[in-house]
Amino acid sequence: MISYKPTDWIKLVFSFQKSDTFRKLFWFILLLGVYCFAVHWLEQDYLKMDENNTITKLNILHSILGLVMSLLLVFRTNTAYDRWWEGRKAWGSLVNSSRNLASKLNALLPKNAENKRRSLINLIAYYPKSLAFHLYSEETRLALSNEIPEDLGIPRHITHQPNFIMSQIHKEVIDLKKDDLISSTDLLLLDQEIRNYAEVCGICERIKNTPIPYSYSSFLRKFIITYILTLPLVFSLILGLYVIPFSIFIFYVLASLELIAEEIEDPFGGDENDIPTEKIASNIAKNVKEILHKASN
Repeated sequence: MISYKPTDWIKLVFSFQKSDTFRKLFWFILLLGVYCFAVHWLEQDYLKMDENNTITKLNILHSILGLVMSLLLVFRTNTAYDRWWEGRKAWGSLVNSSRNLASKLNALLPKNAENKRRSLINLIAYYPKSLAFHLYSEETRLALSNEIPEDLGIPRHITHQPNFIMSQIHKEVIDLKKDDLISSTDLLLLDQEIRNYAEVCGICERIKNTPIPYSYSSFLRKFIITYILTLPLVFSLILGLYVIPFSIFIFYVLASLELIAEEIEDPFGGDENDIPTEKIASNIAKNVKEILHKASN
């Protein structure tokens, strides 16, 4: 995710990132400029049309279509941002659960349970990282197989590593109860935090595996293209050659909103505006190890 200062307007206006929509739309903008010039030449120089022609009276209808377009884009961007924000809240919940679980274990485990402590440190610290890679593409997730710490005991063929690690945490905690290192009440307290791991994973997988319906996304893009292609037909005789920058600007705004919505609707990819899951996972691991190592010192 891109870190920036919201109050620095000048830097925000003149900065360009890899995900900047202008770069993605450059060739479309170029083709649109050629199309607008061709329409202008056809209407004014070839067909000798004037402003009293019927086509110029369609600007009212076109304005109404623009209002409908804006409402569709507002719904589209709000839906995409809701998915992004829900994913961020889920990872915030994962941060809290990991810290709470580490703090409770730190308070409950006796000094002589060092092996259990070390095992739980590794499992809790590694779970967020495994979830982050699990939410990436299949190729990226498989690349993680070479980075699995040997002391976690995770088989290489496991395809759902977060689920396996969560089950290992459950097993370790239940073993603490069997060894009389914690009470039944303590087990219930720890289970609340572990159960939240499964809920966070389920929320993230639902967001990842359920994109915006294809029909809706396809319809909106066709609507944008149709609206933009009819702009020079309606306004060429009124604006003259100014219809070229006018159409390009409108297309840039509408298409950029759609591209931004497309990018943030999957907040667990590798785009610059996605949730920084790897950084969050690293911070969780650092916090957990700091909490639990205090009991060893």
